[in-house]
Amino acid sequence: MAKSTLRKATMALLAPAMALGATVGLASAPASAAVWSSCDQWASTSLNGYTLYNNIWGSGHGSQCIWANSGTQWGVWADHPNTGGIKSYPNSTKWINKRIDSLGSLNSNYNVTVPSSGAYNTSYDIWDTDHQYEIMLWVNYNGAVGPIGSYQANITVGGHNWNVYKGTNGSNQVFSFLRTSDSNSGTVDIKPVLNWLAYTKGWMSSSETIGDVQFGYEITSSSGGLNFQTNNLTVSSS
Repeated sequence: MAKSTLRKATMALLAPAMALGATVGLASAPASAAVWSSCDQWASTSLNGYTLYNNIWGSGHGSQCIWANSGTQWGVWADHPNTGGIKSYPNSTKWINKRIDSLGSLNSNYNVTVPSSGAYNTSYDIWDTDHQYEIMLWVNYNGAVGPIGSYQANITVGGHNWNVYKGTNGSNQVFSFLRTSDSNSGTVDIKPVLNWLAYTKGWMSSSETIGDVQFGYEITSSSGGLNFQTNNLTVSSS
């Protein structure tokens, strides 16, 4: 189970109770995905310094299967009903374990292929070790989805222009950065984002330790079955 699972569960309150979908096979996964695959709700594995999670946590979810050739090249086939509330956040997680004020750099490259239908966001989910703060960076999103909290500012930082939202899910503070135009590939310089939160706004302390950086797909609906593919992902720090 990803570390964000219990805290994200509070965001699923709007999802109506539904019968669970039947488990399906991995027919939609690429034939080359032979290293690892699973349709289990909480399936996880570690590859190449990353941990992959299927992470189906929301109420009223359907079926979802994850496959991976490596920790940085993987994908998901998901068939979640067209209802409100987040159903899952399949992701690849990189452990950082460094204080903001001692991080020399923290950046990531991403390249994804996402569907034109459904409701989802492609996002980084960054956590401190105490789970007091959740920092989300949405690089693209589609359908009826939105961030927690209220609009705060429009800023350019880390190589992208973002609309910033601030709120709480009942367990921790959530800072959401929504890219103002969709992007399926690029580089995010995460350290300046953390500096903006800590030094410019004072919303979190510079002594907070960043625990992990997750990257994946926060899926609300994907009725009929949709494919989400991470063609490449790297997360590096110093």
